[in-house]
Amino acid sequence: MTAGPLHVRWLGKVPYREALALQLALFAHGSADHLLLLEHPHVFTHGPRADLSTNVLVEPASVGAELVSVQRGGDVTYHGPGQLVGYPIVTLANALGAHDHVCAIQRLVVGTLQELGVADVGCLDEYPGVWVGVSGPNPRKICAIGVRLAHHRTMHGFALNVVPDMRYMRDYIVPCGIAHKPVTSLAEEGVHVSMAEVADIVARLAADMWGDGSIERQDVAWRSRPDDLSPFSRGDGPGATGRALARLEAAGVADGLAISMRKPEWLRPKVKLGTDVLAMKHNVHEHGLVTVCEEAGCPNLSECWAVGTATFMVLGERCTRACGFCLVDTDKPLAPQADEPTRVASAVARSNLQHAVLTMVARDDLADGGFAHVAACVLAIRDAKPGVTIETLVSDAKGDDASLQLVFDVRPDVFNHNIETVARLQRAVRPSAGYARSLSVLSRAKAAGLTVKSGLMVGLGETVDEVDGLLADLAGIGVDIVTIGQYLRPTSHHLPVARWVEPAEFTRWAQLGEALGIGHVEASPLTRSSYHAKEAADAVAPVAVGLRW
Repeated sequence: MTAGPLHVRWLGKVPYREALALQLALFAHGSADHLLLLEHPHVFTHGPRADLSTNVLVEPASVGAELVSVQRGGDVTYHGPGQLVGYPIVTLANALGAHDHVCAIQRLVVGTLQELGVADVGCLDEYPGVWVGVSGPNPRKICAIGVRLAHHRTMHGFALNVVPDMRYMRDYIVPCGIAHKPVTSLAEEGVHVSMAEVADIVARLAADMWGDGSIERQDVAWRSRPDDLSPFSRGDGPGATGRALARLEAAGVADGLAISMRKPEWLRPKVKLGTDVLAMKHNVHEHGLVTVCEEAGCPNLSECWAVGTATFMVLGERCTRACGFCLVDTDKPLAPQADEPTRVASAVARSNLQHAVLTMVARDDLADGGFAHVAACVLAIRDAKPGVTIETLVSDAKGDDASLQLVFDVRPDVFNHNIETVARLQRAVRPSAGYARSLSVLSRAKAAGLTVKSGLMVGLGETVDEVDGLLADLAGIGVDIVTIGQYLRPTSHHLPVARWVEPAEFTRWAQLGEALGIGHVEASPLTRSSYHAKEAADAVAPVAVGLRW
């Protein structure tokens, strides 16, 4: 057990493979204790020794479920909506083993059920999990448990049936390979309770079991409908703003600063249009390219261009998402331009660039999310100007492994994906994305052996403690570089600024992030994703950056 609070995260509804990638990163890179609480879409999972021919009774796809092999004990298990899944990724005392950890999880679940008024609940010596009616003739399984333990670090955990569709455990599989014992749920036992109430009890009891007894908790905003993943309506205007503000209010942020309010002195950039800057501007426009530096009105454009860093936005100027903070056009996007990789590479080759950043609009209209196009740009730049370092700042590809792998395979010097804001505000700030998904994308990039970077804005209504917790999560999965800057409202149709964050707070976050193990934190009011990008890359990988392994 580590000294410190238990980091509890309610993550909402998360696809199993995304949660698994996040678990694996916390398991491999973290040292702090985490408890992930979530629901999954329908999925059957199984350990290496599962008897699939006997215990899987239907074709999973025919009932809208995946079948996923995992490295844990146990046979076939179901996860799905209405089931509270808990993944403790914690460090155990040296003397404790897998059996002790399973017993600890059993005590946690039993204690939770007893608080909820479930009588006669406990364990059966011959079977894992937690059971109801243990002293009678008909014990019923209400919670499955399966864990992995290595080097005293744990992953996987438990699945507690609150109000799931019981057909998935009765008609479609033999749960845990136990054919002669029934399964049940809190709802079937007459306990009608919300998922939030169960999660609260589990979190409180878990803090006494793991960590130092205290909780550092963050929740993705609870939805009235678990399947409500709708994005903002497309386009600008008061209607879009109203929906954005409604989501912000639902997340606990009631108001903000007037857009006309004068900015403090520290938010006024010093622009110097020297010859290097003007030459870059001419070069970019001559090649018919778009830079996010200009498109987003970045306050650091002149500084970055003068020292040889620029950010090219590929795949067009129109995004398929409508985030509440972003000025990029959301009209229907055009087809990608096949010659864009060549034009980007030519612009880089004819410039004084030392570090090229490729960013992209989200292209959910494309099968691969546009990731093959980004990969082609990386390869074209390397051919045109060997030695320049390349950073890719990409979308989440809707979590698709194959799309992400296209960029992983070309080995950018830095893989960047912005998480943007704290867990609670995700739905308001970027409703088509997700906190767990972004952590999962970063986790998969780290597992691929890349230098990994992420960024966030502050001043949207988050608390100091929430930013601290976000930094703990990024450190826990092994992120190498983090950028933190002040959110600036582009127009009156975008989310308001909740407050101007003082420069000293950015300094503190930079110190905290690096103390947590993040290699470099670039934090200041005017910091943006690509600010001091080459310096940050050099700071975390002074030898490896620029080399092809």
